[in-house]
Amino acid sequence: MPFRPVPGRRRFITRAAELGALGALPWGRVLATPCNTAESSWIPGDEFLAQLPGIMQAFAVPGIGIAVVDDGVVAWSRGFGVTNALTGTPVDERTVFEDASLSKPVFAYLVMQLADRGLIDLDRPLVQYRRPEYLADHPWVALVTPRDVLRHTSGLPNWRTSPMTEKLVPRVKPGTRIDYSGEAFFWLQLAVEAVTGQSLDESMQAHLFVPAGMEDSSYTWNPDLGARSVYGHRAHDQAGAGMLRQMFREQWSVAQQVADRWGKPLSTWKYEDAERALPEVLALGPAGLVTWPGDILANAAASLRTTARDYATFLALMMTRRQRATWEITEASRQAMLTAQIKLPGRWTEKGLGWNIEETHYGPVFHHAGSNGGIFRNFTIGDAQRGRGIVVLTNGGSGAFVHQRVVRATTGHDLLSNDL
Repeated sequence: MPFRPVPGRRRFITRAAELGALGALPWGRVLATPCNTAESSWIPGDEFLAQLPGIMQAFAVPGIGIAVVDDGVVAWSRGFGVTNALTGTPVDERTVFEDASLSKPVFAYLVMQLADRGLIDLDRPLVQYRRPEYLADHPWVALVTPRDVLRHTSGLPNWRTSPMTEKLVPRVKPGTRIDYSGEAFFWLQLAVEAVTGQSLDESMQAHLFVPAGMEDSSYTWNPDLGARSVYGHRAHDQAGAGMLRQMFREQWSVAQQVADRWGKPLSTWKYEDAERALPEVLALGPAGLVTWPGDILANAAASLRTTARDYATFLALMMTRRQRATWEITEASRQAMLTAQIKLPGRWTEKGLGWNIEETHYGPVFHHAGSNGGIFRNFTIGDAQRGRGIVVLTNGGSGAFVHQRVVRATTGHDLLSNDL
């Protein structure tokens, strides 16, 4: 689930399609025996891998990255296809994918780290940490807490249609209903800026990416990341030729010019920097590409870029184990992320803190999906008790058709919900 809507942009970031590809160029290694049931390893079997290029081609998905956690560690990773259907650049071990809403659980982990250190109280009103000027003057605004954000009970919309002119206000009383909201995550991101004094990416690097060894992960942009990042492609049933608009790539390529002129990397920008840069960016870019500061700032809800292996490294942190490193979240915080935080009638999934929780024949699993602009579709699922997980990252609008097949073939799970 995505970023900031502008005319045409809302369709870009909320459109949900599926996946497919062009050929398979494998990389990586197998550290366990492939098996395809939920009671054993989730590493894809050779028979399924032989079928995968055909599945990708059927759904017009050029590239895909898959990584698997087994027994609590990253055990297998592999890439298939190409980063760009026009250039034919192969997916390799350092290919960076646009994770879309898979950004949210990773950011939630940072929030839990700060909560463990007493820097954030999950049940303290968010306005006491940061009150952005774009919030509406409404009594419900003062009720939103970090816990509401992470379990999607803030009552806020996913994204405003016109963020430069439209105030942000809850649609329902916070804590009473689940409303999926990227806006809420972005607000919490600004609160984290206030608490840490750092940009989002500086905090993520210091607290998670560097200590976890996620060296190819960032919520922002630089020329190296851009060169290694996949391009998104239209869905298999969407008419048209050529490449669709690459929203993040195009927005940040313009913002990069300002960052270079300032001598201040985009990774260090906070909201105030994006506000200051906005007039220059608007003058440099085409009309409608950027409309407000949030369009050129790292976004906790949607802008994470990683390799498949790096995301699996994060996934492994959610698994049950006896000892945890000092920089990791406490066991109580891990349990909170993986335990239903609100019970509402009629739901087949529950909301933990940053994760969706679903009961299966084999017990509970946690999962999350991501879709940016209808051209990137991703999915990840984990079984914390068994120490297993898998992440599937794609660069095609029809990627969901592919990741659903990967998940079924490897885990034995056919989830009722696969895109929340």
